[in-house]
Amino acid sequence: MPAQASDTTIIGGGVVGLCTALGLLQAGRRVTVLDGADGDLRASQGNFGLVWLQGKGAGFAPYAELTRDAVAAWPNFAAMLQDVTGTGLSLDQSGGFEFFTDPVELADFAADLERQQAYLGNRFSHEIIDGDKLRRMHPQIGPAVVGATFCAHDGHVNPLRLLRALRRAVLALGGDLKTDAHVTAVAEAPGGGFDLTFRDGTRHGTDRVVLCAGLGTSSLAAQLGFSTRVYPQRGELLITEKLGYRLPFLSSTIRQVDEGGIQIGGTKADAGPDDSETLDVMAGLARQAVSVMPALADVRVVRAWGALRVMSPDGYPVYARSARHPGAYLVTCHSGVTLAPLHASVLTDWLDENSNAPDLEAFDETRFAISDAA
Repeated sequence: MPAQASDTTIIGGGVVGLCTALGLLQAGRRVTVLDGADGDLRASQGNFGLVWLQGKGAGFAPYAELTRDAVAAWPNFAAMLQDVTGTGLSLDQSGGFEFFTDPVELADFAADLERQQAYLGNRFSHEIIDGDKLRRMHPQIGPAVVGATFCAHDGHVNPLRLLRALRRAVLALGGDLKTDAHVTAVAEAPGGGFDLTFRDGTRHGTDRVVLCAGLGTSSLAAQLGFSTRVYPQRGELLITEKLGYRLPFLSSTIRQVDEGGIQIGGTKADAGPDDSETLDVMAGLARQAVSVMPALADVRVVRAWGALRVMSPDGYPVYARSARHPGAYLVTCHSGVTLAPLHASVLTDWLDENSNAPDLEAFDETRFAISDAA
């Protein structure tokens, strides 16, 4: 028999799993979080830390709506975590830019923002800025930049402090956090609920199971009757030395972390489960950053790494209930930082099937079957 039991067990101890646990704990549930090994592929430890609305859901209105709600909830969410744990997240939501050196790419993205505006109405605002006006606003911007878009709702946070605060909050609220807990099998238990088997042969019983395992989702998803298969997308990052001054802007590819260094990123590559950095991509990142802000040419790079995003087949979140195994749920997305406040609040109502639960039908995995049939 399983060694112990809990109301709900969450497989996955990254930002998504911990936020889901936090919401359930605040609702009075008994929760166990099963975290993997240090050597696992962990998106939560290598992301850019953006709290970003600009461009999100331009082709999918439900995602635009979900992201807008999450971004608006971030100030209260950050304050709550600081109250519970004493950990400040360095949240800054003073607005963000997307810079362009190609006028066609700028025009295409501007069209995306117009579609997003149509979905969100007065709950979204953006600005298209030509290169000359941009340089009057920020003289540091290089001549190669033909223009930019700006969204006042965008911002960023320290992602490692967020992860630390979530761990502390889960423990402070009575959650059980097990590390190096590699689940190899999950099945319905004869008397109800689920029986989880760990790599070392020990077992764990639970009434409900929520699969939030990121890139470790697919094998366990199949055992619970889910069809969703996630795949890795590699992004690569540079970190510079700490600067004695603050950048006057934030963008989705150039951000100054609260400790003073500049983080440069934005690449996408389908490289399988390989999170190593590559010299040619690193050089490309540096060239692009210097074209946006020439003064960065004199700044020393001190670290570089690759990290893997968690991607669904269409890039949007998946919130699914198992038809074959009632009590089993799947939650996966690649915007875990941006969506964190909703995963720690209204997602609990969805899991508990409360009358005020958000309508997440658009994010069910059945959309993939519909797409395949079409």
